[in-house]
Amino acid sequence: MRIEQVIVHEAALPLVRPFRTSFGTEYTKDVLLLEVTTSDGVVGWGECVASPEPLYSHEFNAAALLVMRDHLLPRLLGKDITAEDVPDLLGPVRGHPMARGALELGVLDAQLRASGQSLAAYLGSTRTEIPCGVSVGIPDDDSLDTLLAEVEGYVAQGYQRIKLKIQPGWDVVPTRAVRERWPAMPLQVDANQAYGRADIDHLCALDEFDLLLVEQPIHEEDLLGHKLLADRMRTPVCLDESVLSVDNADSLIEYGACEIINIKAGRVGGYLSAKAIHDLGVRRGIPVWCGGMVETGLGRAANVALASLPGFTLPGDTSASDRFFTQDITEPFVMTDGMMTVPTGPGLGVTPIPEILAALTTSTTRLV
Repeated sequence: MRIEQVIVHEAALPLVRPFRTSFGTEYTKDVLLLEVTTSDGVVGWGECVASPEPLYSHEFNAAALLVMRDHLLPRLLGKDITAEDVPDLLGPVRGHPMARGALELGVLDAQLRASGQSLAAYLGSTRTEIPCGVSVGIPDDDSLDTLLAEVEGYVAQGYQRIKLKIQPGWDVVPTRAVRERWPAMPLQVDANQAYGRADIDHLCALDEFDLLLVEQPIHEEDLLGHKLLADRMRTPVCLDESVLSVDNADSLIEYGACEIINIKAGRVGGYLSAKAIHDLGVRRGIPVWCGGMVETGLGRAANVALASLPGFTLPGDTSASDRFFTQDITEPFVMTDGMMTVPTGPGLGVTPIPEILAALTTSTTRLV
């Protein structure tokens, strides 16, 4: 198939509550949604998980749009390709995994819609539903009461795992408060690189709370720091931002810096790379789980499909649409008894609702 047209819809989805982490606070989800039309008239959809500013990652929306237009798409146009060709064709361009992943997903969705196969089946799904975890931000008012009330709401909804965002000054005390209130709830924490080697002793204080893992506590480039922490801490060290590819993940495991992997398809360049990292985890006996980037229903559909693979043994950040949005771009993803159904329709199994997409779109750019 050939790519005939690519339209990028820049959309802004208001969040139901501010989502605060160690690197900033989001009030809306500003997202790039790719509409990819192929030569046989099939439309596929991709979602870029970058943000407006380069805070979580060096990538940001304006840069992703530019690199797709000027450097990535030209390598795909005018060729008969499959989604499996995309990584090699884009390989000469350094970096920009989120932009690459969005294009790859758009092509893959179109290819699977044309063949009638679901993304879950294509990846090797073994489940019809997956357990749901939820990520809890740092309260804007730094209040334990606010935190506990939010967590209580998620527990009542049936979420099977709670993840707390932490940072220096907001770590041991809130984690203790949640653990004391819900002693049996699977619980983990995520620092988004907020600590350093000097904080290793302090981070070890989290061991008393029987956590599933501590996620990306130290800067993504400080691999020795993570190894030193993993050697000292009983709680397993999970890497997120440090994991960039299957070879990189293998090196981190071998070095002893990574005991669990959070797989985010956008961060590693797409769902083909994410599948390869999953397969590595299975071979190496390393637990993996599916992280989230506040995706719309398009990216959420892809994540749920990915999380249904057999190696995903821990609940991921695969929350329901209403965790973040009053109105999703697609039909909402709904959790029932802590579980979410894996889409079985062709491709992603979902598409944007035209009138909602139009209402939430702030600008449209035709790249081809």
